[in-house]
Amino acid sequence: MNRSFTLSRRSALAAAAAVLALPLLAQAQAWPAKPVTFVVPFPAGGGTDAFARPLTAALTKATGKQFIIDNKGGAGGTVGASIAAKAAPDGYTFFMGAVHHAIAPSMYPKLDYKLESDFIPVALVSSVPQVIVVNPTRVQATDLKGLLEFIRKNPGKLNYGSAGNGTSHHLAGELFKLQTQTFITHIPYRGAGPALQDLIAGQVDLMFDGLGSSATHIKSGRIKAIAVAANKRAPGFPEVATSVEGGVPSYQVATWYGLWAPKGTPKEAVAALQAELRKAFAQDDIKASWTSLGTEVPNMYGDAFGQFVSSEIKRWADVVKSSGAKLD
Repeated sequence: MNRSFTLSRRSALAAAAAVLALPLLAQAQAWPAKPVTFVVPFPAGGGTDAFARPLTAALTKATGKQFIIDNKGGAGGTVGASIAAKAAPDGYTFFMGAVHHAIAPSMYPKLDYKLESDFIPVALVSSVPQVIVVNPTRVQATDLKGLLEFIRKNPGKLNYGSAGNGTSHHLAGELFKLQTQTFITHIPYRGAGPALQDLIAGQVDLMFDGLGSSATHIKSGRIKAIAVAANKRAPGFPEVATSVEGGVPSYQVATWYGLWAPKGTPKEAVAALQAELRKAFAQDDIKASWTSLGTEVPNMYGDAFGQFVSSEIKRWADVVKSSGAKLD
């Protein structure tokens, strides 16, 4: 009887140990073991989407698990950022934000998240120059000098659309006005996609957009690229002059996109995603896609990306202060 009791007790202990080991076995499974969500804090059709969609497609193909884009637009990208910051840190939700989120702390003083402390920096996804684009039926200028001449002869007549208050589109416009001593009326939208659609339709005159989201519309002729805000011409767009060539050398602005994980995400999951990103960025089709969007594939991960973001937060705080930009 004692022997039977001992055997039963051993069986029970073994069963209990097996049950307790299940979470450990689950954690030990190769990442990803299930679909992965990228929270994109803007409506579909904007610059973030332009890079997120080919990237998630490549990651899905490489891992055999679905990488899903969840568009959560609103308040200059801060609604989606807030949602991502509160997501379960289980390695299956990541946040694909942008330069707008380095600007937001200076424009939205009551944010319920902190980019530098509520997220883990994963990687830079891309960095593209801003481009000044116009509706060619509403603005006949073909270069930056011609655009400035028209604006100065018609102060207050033109307006520019943006992805929302506090976004890089907004601040790029304010910086342009500051440096050229001109005035253009700002019209905020709920994302670059809707703003671009109204630019194409002729509801607004121009935009200071990331080249990634404007690229296909420039190539189709629906909008006209006046200049890229950089000191060298963009890959894939050798015909578009720079702001330096247009006589405004100080006007240099880039729109960058990056990936973060909610604070507390297992470091193994972050490292696994970084490894998959390195493989994706080495693919010829991704390189070609990035070139078609006016940029090159990046090589910035983890702490280096975090330090870059911190420097951008400081840089844009200075721009907000100098320009006097406010929420409309």
